[in-house]
This record gives sequence, C-alpha cells and structure tokens, in this order.
Amino acid sequence: MRRCLAILVLFLPLTVVVAEEPQVINGCGLWPHAQCRGADLRHANLAGKNLAGADFSGALLVRANLTGANLAGANFDGADLTAARLTKAAAPTATFRGARLVGADLEFARLFRTDFSDADLTGANLEAAKANFAWFKGARLSNSNLQEAKFFTVNLRGADMSGSYRRFTVFQDADFEGCTGCPDPKDW
Repeated sequence: MRRCLAILVLFLPLTVVVAEEPQVINGCGLWPHAQCRGADLRHANLAGKNLAGADFSGALLVRANLTGANLAGANFDGADLTAARLTKAAAPTATFRGARLVGADLEFARLFRTDFSDADLTGANLEAAKANFAWFKGARLSNSNLQEAKFFTVNLRGADMSGSYRRFTVFQDADFEGCTGCPDPKDW
C-alpha cells in the first residue's frame, strides 16, 4: 500500500502558483492608471504591458519598447518617445499632445481617436497603422512612413507632411486645411 501511494505521489501534477511582483522602474509602477509623470523609463521593456489610463506626461521613454502594449486612454503629453517601439500597440483615446516621437515605430498600431496635436513624428514609421478619427493638428509628420496607413476622418489642420511616404495610404474625409505637403483634398 505504501509503495502504491509513493508511486501515486510521484505522478501527481505539481501546480505551483507564483505571484508575479508588479514591475516598478525608477519609482514608476507599471500597471493600469499608473501615475508616472516625468518618469525616466529610457530603454525600458514595457512590451505587452497593460498601461491603460496611465499618466506618462513629460516622461522620458527614449527607445522604450511598448510593442503590443495596451495604452488605451494613456497620457503621453510632452513625453519624449524618440525611437520608441510602439509596434502593434493599442492606443485608442490616448494623448500624445506635444510629444516627441522622432523615429518612433508605430507599425500596425491602433490609434483610434488618439490625439497627436503638435507632436513631432519626424521620420516615424506608421506603416499600416489605423488612426481613424485621430487628431494630428499642427503635428510634424515630415519624412515619415505612412504606407498603407488608414486615416479616416482625421484632423490634419496645420500639419506638416512634407517628404512623407504615402503609398496606398487612405485619407478618407480628412481635414487638410493649412496642411503642408498633404495630398490634394480633391483626390479624396
């Protein structure tokens, strides 16, 4: 009988529950609705994190990896996201007003109703991004890659798109008033 119990115990699946510690970098807790104003998160790996509603206004996110992150309703106003990776990030209703996204990678990002007013996206990659109902008022998109991006009903008033690559980009019902280097509205 003892031998049978010993054998039975050997074959029972072991279930170990490990509670993951919430990640904190430079005093910034990385969870939904985190308050990380002005935090230094340069080169941080935030891939796949749920950061919905978080406040990163004025934060340093240079070369941060936000691939596949949930950024719904997050605030990046005035933040520095130079060369940051936001590939496949979901950022509906997020705000990037006055943010620096020079050379940032937003390929396949979901940017519904996102506000990029006065943001600098010079040389950014927005290939195949969906930015429906987004605001790019006064934004700098010069020399950016907009190939196959979808800009349905976007506000591009006063934006600068000079030198941007726009092959197969859709601008249906976009507002181009005062936009430099934008496509001719008659074509849409």
